[in-house]
Amino acid sequence: MNEADTRARLIEPKLLAAGWTDQQVTREFYYNRDYQYTPGKIILIGDRIRRGKAKKVDYLLRLSEGFPIAVVEAKAKEESAEAGLEQAKEYARDLGVYFAYSTNGEKIVEYDFFTHTTRELYSFPKPQELWERWKLNIELTRQCERIAEDEADYLVPGERWKRNPLLYPYCPEYLCGRKPFYFQEVAIREVILRFMRGQRRVLLAMATGTGKTFIAFQIVWKLVKSGWLKSLHSDRPARVLFLADRVVLRDQAYNAFSPFADGAADPRYKIEGHPPNLNRDLYFGIYHTLWSQDDQGKRLFEKFPPDFFDLVIIDECHRSGWGTWREILDYFQNAIHLGMTATPKQDDNIDTYAYFCAEEPEIAIDPEHPEKGTWRPPAYQYSLGRGIEDGFLATYKVHRVRTTIDREGLRLQDAVEQGAEVFIPEEVEPREIYTTPQFEREITVPDRTRAMVKHLAGLLRRFGPLDKTMVFCVDMDHARLVARLLQDEFGPEFGVDNYAVPIVSEEGEQARCWLEDFASSEKKFPVVATTAELLSTGVDVPSCKNIVFMKTVSSPVLFKQIIGRGSRIDQATEKYWFRIIDFTGATRLFDQWDRPTGAPTQLPVGPCTAALCGWVFHAETGDRLVGARVSVRTGPNTQQGPILTDKEGFFSFSGLPAGTLTLMVGAPGFASRELRVETLAEESVKIEIPLKPARRRSRKIRVEGLEVTIADEAIFFIEATGQQLRLEEYRDYLCQQVKNRASNLSALRSIWVNPEKRRAFLEDLRRHDIHLEALAEVMGWQEVDEFDFLTHLTFGAPIRTRSERATAFRNREQLFLHSFGENARQVILELLEKYRVGGIEQLQPEVFSVSPFREWGGAFTISRWFGGHGSLRSTLLTIQQKIYPEEGIS
Repeated sequence: MNEADTRARLIEPKLLAAGWTDQQVTREFYYNRDYQYTPGKIILIGDRIRRGKAKKVDYLLRLSEGFPIAVVEAKAKEESAEAGLEQAKEYARDLGVYFAYSTNGEKIVEYDFFTHTTRELYSFPKPQELWERWKLNIELTRQCERIAEDEADYLVPGERWKRNPLLYPYCPEYLCGRKPFYFQEVAIREVILRFMRGQRRVLLAMATGTGKTFIAFQIVWKLVKSGWLKSLHSDRPARVLFLADRVVLRDQAYNAFSPFADGAADPRYKIEGHPPNLNRDLYFGIYHTLWSQDDQGKRLFEKFPPDFFDLVIIDECHRSGWGTWREILDYFQNAIHLGMTATPKQDDNIDTYAYFCAEEPEIAIDPEHPEKGTWRPPAYQYSLGRGIEDGFLATYKVHRVRTTIDREGLRLQDAVEQGAEVFIPEEVEPREIYTTPQFEREITVPDRTRAMVKHLAGLLRRFGPLDKTMVFCVDMDHARLVARLLQDEFGPEFGVDNYAVPIVSEEGEQARCWLEDFASSEKKFPVVATTAELLSTGVDVPSCKNIVFMKTVSSPVLFKQIIGRGSRIDQATEKYWFRIIDFTGATRLFDQWDRPTGAPTQLPVGPCTAALCGWVFHAETGDRLVGARVSVRTGPNTQQGPILTDKEGFFSFSGLPAGTLTLMVGAPGFASRELRVETLAEESVKIEIPLKPARRRSRKIRVEGLEVTIADEAIFFIEATGQQLRLEEYRDYLCQQVKNRASNLSALRSIWVNPEKRRAFLEDLRRHDIHLEALAEVMGWQEVDEFDFLTHLTFGAPIRTRSERATAFRNREQLFLHSFGENARQVILELLEKYRVGGIEQLQPEVFSVSPFREWGGAFTISRWFGGHGSLRSTLLTIQQKIYPEEGIS
């Protein structure tokens, strides 16, 4: 039997005998046949794409629609049962299930991820057996038994487990528009599992574009609809708060939760001001609104009872200042807190991980290097690199551009000598030399901006002037200037007033309209949105094709947020990849972000018996400052305050740990300070803190009339988790890879003229991330024959185009051509034309199914002109050999 026969005659009957049914029969204890869980990586070849191999499991066993539990890999009866085990284990790891099976229909090999062992079977385990084993090993038996006690009302077949949120079905596709992807299923399951175990703080770390809001919605759907969240208390309905830091994020979440509105009632409520409505179940708010005070100084979140919410979801939790959201979370401390972040653990993101991952088990940062320490990972991680590898996120290529002053730096004296006008404000002490990080922050050089915009306009014209583009600028003034210059370039050409617009504020009707139109795949204009930082998170523009850096970026977190704006696939506009156009070197921050970095910050230990008090005063006059805000940070995401100084400018904290703490002090009209303070156990430390008046923001140096041009442009081809190479490095890499397979020209020709060897050779190069079409596009060699492309770069041979080779063939091979009849000769000349246009791969038997060969009768008729199929095939091979004559190799 082949594999298909084995599956139909042996494997599926055994699954049926164990209680697993085809999914069309029931939605309980069933299997998905040939379950494709990734669409395949998007591979970029020039401006065209192809999909890599999709991942597919032969059978995915589900206890219910919402709970997969095992994978089965099938092999033909003649193969060993173990043949598919490693493959099954790989699929199981991806899908987050703990049982993997490989079978040839007679023997079954089981791998148990709990015990890390195998066993041989001759029948599949029953669903109930796997469920019991899973509960026991996952330490969830007691919680599930408690749920089972209330199942008397759920004995209808297919409905009896609906009190368990793990088993409860996802929101139907007809209501929410889509089904969860495999990684979303794993994230949902891991979060709910932790809730059921009693964990109160949970974190999801998932790249932008992977659907964190959709995941949050499905989690809440299963928790609410199963009744599990309400079972935590019987006296009131379950309540959820979705907390964001921008109105656009809040509104996106509000819309995502719309399936909860059934027409008769809508449990959703946007928190927009005082007083709050306390009669809904699903609340959506932003930090600033909840932090706002009423006339009596009471903050909005304090008007909710502290135990009002059962679950608080914190979106983009890495971005939110913990001086606000931490105090809100502390107020609702009895609720479960679910944080969602799009960034890995970094030095500037460590607080988030310390707070939300405190209940996770510690694991080694690097098991092979225990000296690197341990950390507590999130409940689930899914990185940008993994999303691209699976094919759910768009891949990208990078254009890196530098101006002359970015390459060499700018000395003001040199600018004056070149005839430029330099304006230096009185309060500014100029630097000796200005480099990229200072441009537009300390010194504005409009000629640099004009040169960058002019070059960007040329790129847009070359790539597609209507491709949606985000330009990240230094500040609002810079964003407005870039928008104006791009509008001047393209506005008259398209006859519109909104080709490029600055989106520098959420406020105002005009900005909102621009943002809505820019985000819409159906609206052509505006094409370009310039911004300082507003668009770096939260704005979903699936059709965005270009991400442009005109500002320097030093934070890996911010960098990943920005490139995440382009990572979404948009089928409506056939956008499967995007460009990063980098004028400031921001792309140096690429890395594989799902690796934890550094040892974890240690929390204070020991009794909290220290005290800290002091006075805040005016640094110049000595006057005590009343109402200054003072906070003390005692650990990652742990602080006391802020409190206000009294009429004597005095503040006091008690119950502090002994050690080095951070004191944060600020007052209206004064520059804020952070200072380190040493506290002692059982003692009170006194400190005096002077604050200096806040200086008016310094004006920038301005340089006008400077000649600025583009110095260089390097184009990288980067796989998200692979090597980053400049153009020269990429060429060197290609040469080495070719030489590894063909040491000289003659060896390369012998490969090239054999169709099977040539295809294997090119496929091997692609597996090593070498795509000749892409490199040809960059170098402007689209007409060059691929063989000559390779031989020129690798061995220094002359460049020849396909047209030149086709013409040389006709001139050189007259004797060969006239050895055939007129019809056959016409076929050969047409084959040469196919080669000239499309390359050597056109000369395959399949070519006879296209025009004009199709009209001439196809392969059947044409083969008679050559004396039969064998002669036709032989002639095709001979033509390929003669296109690359051996005497031309030296």
